[in-house]
Amino acid sequence: MLRAWAISFRKWLDGWRKWFRGFIYGLVLYDAVVMFRKQRGDLEHLFVLIVFGDIVGVPVIPPYYTLRLLPYIVPAISNWKRRMLREKDLTDLAGAG
Repeated sequence: MLRAWAISFRKWLDGWRKWFRGFIYGLVLYDAVVMFRKQRGDLEHLFVLIVFGDIVGVPVIPPYYTLRLLPYIVPAISNWKRRMLREKDLTDLAGAG
């Protein structure tokens, strides 16, 4: 009986610890993580624009380097083109989008 109670208490304590860690993460780190992810996306967007700008009509880098980088960028091209050609309004520029 005591052993079952100890196991139950340990599970309860682990659940509480998991909740507390999530609470502290949300309280302290969540905004920073969201900001860093947004910055990473913006930098990736800029990199793809510089390297593959000729897809949308912005010739920047010679084709040799573009072809060398192509295997690394292929998974991101469709998403990048959609973001690049999407219409933007004032709410996007204000940071809401």
